[in-house]
Amino acid sequence: MRLTKEEMIGYESEEEREMESSSSCASIVELGFQEKSMKVVVVGYALTSKKIKSFLQPKLEGLARNKGIFFVAIDQTRPLSDQGPFDIVLHKLSGKEWQQILEDYRLTHPEVTVLDPPGAIQLVYNRQSMLQDVADLDFSDAYGTVGVPKQLVIEKDPSSISDAVKKAGLALPLVAKPLVAKSHELSLAYDEYSLEKLEPPLVLQEFVNHGGVLFKVYIVGDAIKVVRRFSLPDVSKRELSRSVGVFRFPRVSSAAQSADDADLDPCIAELPPRALLERLATELRRRLGLHLFNLDMIREHGTKDRFYVIDINYFPGYGKMPEYEHIFTDFLLNLAKSKYKKRSTSLP
Repeated sequence: MRLTKEEMIGYESEEEREMESSSSCASIVELGFQEKSMKVVVVGYALTSKKIKSFLQPKLEGLARNKGIFFVAIDQTRPLSDQGPFDIVLHKLSGKEWQQILEDYRLTHPEVTVLDPPGAIQLVYNRQSMLQDVADLDFSDAYGTVGVPKQLVIEKDPSSISDAVKKAGLALPLVAKPLVAKSHELSLAYDEYSLEKLEPPLVLQEFVNHGGVLFKVYIVGDAIKVVRRFSLPDVSKRELSRSVGVFRFPRVSSAAQSADDADLDPCIAELPPRALLERLATELRRRLGLHLFNLDMIREHGTKDRFYVIDINYFPGYGKMPEYEHIFTDFLLNLAKSKYKKRSTSLP
């Protein structure tokens, strides 16, 4: 059984029921709240318990409610089409069955915005295709260049890695990451003999010295927020010549490693130019087909304007992003208003 929006969010006054009845064709409903009209946006969410805890924090839900946004959990034991009605479906679950459910739902409910299309998400879960759009951009403007480190995909046979690295012309040290981007673990291999200790399938990236600081560029629709995080330290030629083996790092850029308040060399700490980030974000939103993602960016040490994107994450930990509650709720409102406006103009 599909519930009305009032039943879903607990508003049961006769006046509101009449309003719902008179505007049932609209996805966003006009309701009266304390002598003024407020548009209600219902967001169905299907998230892991870990994501619910980090993202749906009380401050976000309270602010959202004040703006007329209501989050409703999707029951995965029931058909999605029997639930709602929703204006937006927010999700981050894995599995082919769930992906197919969403794809079918998008076809039968074009009036609902699904954040984001499952097919687009899969491209950034695979590190072989993740950075391809950045590489294809060959991005360069007056504010700098943005590229990707030279990389190589190894699908099997660790004993062949050393020869493959030589053939591809990659320089040590190399960062090794799982091919499927659902783990933040990485390793740093210092010498060719240790490469066979790595466990395919994986991606090998040339390590670029970057002053031990990376920039997390959070993107929420058109909004951009950048924070600094400590990263792996630079590797000097002397250190490279003396180091052997593989060093493993469980998670480099955690919340505890914020570098925003650290006393850093200004040349290292300076954020990428805003104009560069805005243009880059616009291009990647279009190419990736995503609204919710972040970029891990670094500046090559010793340069002012040479940047690299080393990772892209779908629906990242926005709870660590300053002011995420305001940014995210504004995004949801604007998304719903834009959809509603298009639908209104298309009516006869």
